[in-house]
Amino acid sequence: MAEGFTPETTAAVATARQQTLGDLLRRTALRVPGKAAVINGDTTLTFSEFDTAVNQCANALTARGLVKGDRLALVSHNCWQFATVHYATARLGVVLVPVNFGLGAEEIAFILDHSGSRMVVAEDALVPTVAKAMELSGLADATRGYIAMGATAPAEGWENVDDWISGDATAPAVAVADDDPLRLMYTSGTESRPKGVLLSSKSLISQYVSCVIDGGMAGDDVEIHSLPLYHCAQLDCFLSVDVYLGATSIILPAPDPASILETIESRKVTKLFCPPTVWISLLRHPDFDHRDLSSLRKGYYGASAMPVEVLRELSQRLPDVSLWNFYGQTEMSPLATILLPHEQLERAGSAGRAALNVETRVVDDEDNPVPTGEVGEIVHRSPHACLGYYNDEEKTAAAFRNGWFHSGDLGIIDADGYLSVVDRKKDMIKTGGENVASREVEEAIYLLDGVAEVAVFGVPHPKWIEAVTAVIVPKEGVTLTEEQVDEHLAGVLAGYKRPKYVVFADALPKNPSGKILKKDLRVRHADIAG
Repeated sequence: MAEGFTPETTAAVATARQQTLGDLLRRTALRVPGKAAVINGDTTLTFSEFDTAVNQCANALTARGLVKGDRLALVSHNCWQFATVHYATARLGVVLVPVNFGLGAEEIAFILDHSGSRMVVAEDALVPTVAKAMELSGLADATRGYIAMGATAPAEGWENVDDWISGDATAPAVAVADDDPLRLMYTSGTESRPKGVLLSSKSLISQYVSCVIDGGMAGDDVEIHSLPLYHCAQLDCFLSVDVYLGATSIILPAPDPASILETIESRKVTKLFCPPTVWISLLRHPDFDHRDLSSLRKGYYGASAMPVEVLRELSQRLPDVSLWNFYGQTEMSPLATILLPHEQLERAGSAGRAALNVETRVVDDEDNPVPTGEVGEIVHRSPHACLGYYNDEEKTAAAFRNGWFHSGDLGIIDADGYLSVVDRKKDMIKTGGENVASREVEEAIYLLDGVAEVAVFGVPHPKWIEAVTAVIVPKEGVTLTEEQVDEHLAGVLAGYKRPKYVVFADALPKNPSGKILKKDLRVRHADIAG
């Protein structure tokens, strides 16, 4: 409270200064009310209509007992209703808990329990799994809504979310501070249980500003959103930034290559984010050379490292598209560093430099900065950073020790301040007393003609402790042999870095965000040495 002000004056000043996630859409709707905000199949909402829908949804949630600080779990593929619930909860100060729609009932039950969710919204086709999760978590009597996407309507007790978006459109009068928690994101990770990352408006909006400035984003963008909105990359680096700027968002249910290519052509899309695995699927799709992609001007990648050979191919086949590499993680809302378009080939493989509102360094195990060119853990200071891990003091203290957020990634910063991510700590392979970065081996394998995708990881070995192992997906119509791979790598990598085992596969396991699931590959091939 400011000195000398009454509580009433202090509250009035706070309301006038409020800038939270729930305010952004309203302000955009006032600037460009008639512009298309969201396009999803046959549904198009202008910014004015979207703003009205959000108010209606928020008032329906209030009528069902939700108040500021409560948690609402949302389990759905991408759709306009997902975006509406996202902004409706923000206007109420309700904490949204987006849940990975690929999880099983027991995994969802853990999140419902851990988050303390009071309400659940699920896509109709996912209701049976979510209903089981609610029973397992003791939420059988909680309010639940369903999003009608074409499946059979759920059993009694589930309310159609579309009915919530039809009543009172008065803007809710809820005071939300910029560091009040508004989002609880659960990390996929490799631990037995995911961690709940708490994000606030301050975290998110400062990150949006970095995306806009360093990512070259603008209000005249027309963007596809096909990666899961439950993940903060698509939701917070792209969809929410588009709403902030007044750009048009085209929502697709999944990153299907044929649908993406057709939509770029038919909707004159100018902007697209895909992880490397999806960019690769677009390049390999037979429609790629037969669709008019001339409207596309901005391309973004992240979630995992882009193979340098794929980067070169993208630059050749989409020469008019400027590319950005976004590196970060959920705890950074999620952006941390950016590699700019003019740096792509010149510094191929780099994660770039710290984004506008971020300070990044590389440290040793005692948190001392390491010399230029040496490997250490990547740490950040930034208002992007999360509020901590929900109900986990120990992990929060460890992650934020000495006043820096510790990413768990290993990296090198060169003399010009450019960051190269060597590997996740968990992906570093320790073989025969030597450290091998899986990414270095993957980059070398991508140089071999005929390789579409590759994942490198360590498996238990009686002699080497861990053995370098590669699973390779050949390009369509190409046959590769282990001998070809070994002969190629003999002139590229030291002997201890070359895979002891090479496996060929039709596809690599991936999560809905396009990340390769190395933990699944480790389990699948755990006995390959024995």
